[in-house]
Amino acid sequence: MTLPPRFADGIGAFADRYQGFLLDQWGVIHDGRRALPEAVAALAELKRRDKRLVVLSNSGRRAALNRRRLTEMGLDVAMFDAVVTSGEAAWNLLRQRSLPGWRDLGHRCVLFTIGGDQTVLDDLGIEVVEEPEQADFLFNTGLEIPPRTLDDYHAVLERAVVRKLPMVCSNPDRIAPSHGKLITAPGTVAAMYEQMGGSILYVGKPHAPIYDACLDALDGLQPAEIVAIGDSVEHDVRGANGMEIDSCFVTGGIHAEQFPAEATQAEREARLADLCQRFAARPQWVVPRLVW
Repeated sequence: MTLPPRFADGIGAFADRYQGFLLDQWGVIHDGRRALPEAVAALAELKRRDKRLVVLSNSGRRAALNRRRLTEMGLDVAMFDAVVTSGEAAWNLLRQRSLPGWRDLGHRCVLFTIGGDQTVLDDLGIEVVEEPEQADFLFNTGLEIPPRTLDDYHAVLERAVVRKLPMVCSNPDRIAPSHGKLITAPGTVAAMYEQMGGSILYVGKPHAPIYDACLDALDGLQPAEIVAIGDSVEHDVRGANGMEIDSCFVTGGIHAEQFPAEATQAEREARLADLCQRFAARPQWVVPRLVW
C-alpha cells in the first residue's frame, strides 16, 4: 500500500533514513542570488552526519560553470560529492555516443545557447552552424528571450522539422526563475518542436540520463538509500519516482504561492494532491523549506 506524503517541519524528520541526498538548486539551496542561510545550516548538519550530497540541476551549462556560480553565492562546494548538471550529462552522452539516438547524431549542430556559451561542445569535435539546412541536429541548451522571441525559434524549428533533424534538449524546464521573475526556458521550445513532429533527446530531470549520472556520483549506494529534495513535482518528484528514489517536495520554491504560510493543513494536502494528480507523481516527504 502506498503511504500518503508525510508533512514535516524540516529534513531532520527523515534524514537518518538515507545516506545520499540529491539536491535541487533554485528555491531549495539558493534564491538565484545568494545561498539560503537555513539551507546552508541543514547541509552542514547532513555533512556532520557523514551523508553524501549531490547537487542536481537542470542547467543546460557545464558543471564547472555551475560550481563557480554556487561559490559566488556563498556556498562551500567542497561539501558536495558532485555537482551534476543536465548540460554536463549531455556533454558526456555526446562524447560517449553509446546510447540509441545518440550514436548517429552527426557532428554539425544549430546551437541554442545563452551569451554565446559553447563550452557544452568543448572537445567534442562538433561544429556550430547557423542554418538548419547545414545541420545534423539541434542542440537546445538555453534561450535568449529577449532579444529573441518564441516566434524566432519557431521559424528555425519549421525549417528543421522539414529535414527531420533530432533535437538534444539539455534543460527540459519550460519556465525558470531569473532575477525574481519567471522566464521562458528551453523545455518550451522542445515541447513546441515535439508538437510539430520533431524528435527530442531529453537529458535533465525528470528523464533518466541525469539520474544515471547522479547514481554514478553516489557509487555504492542503492536507490533505496537516496532521497531527492526539490521544489518541482513535475521534475524533482516525478524524476525520482521514475528511478525508485524517495523524494521530498519543498513547498516554498516554485510553488510557494500555492502554499502560503497561512494555509491550513487541509489546504496544503489538497493543493499537493492536485499537483500529484496533474504530474502523475507523489513525494514521500513534504517540507516548507530546506531546513533541519
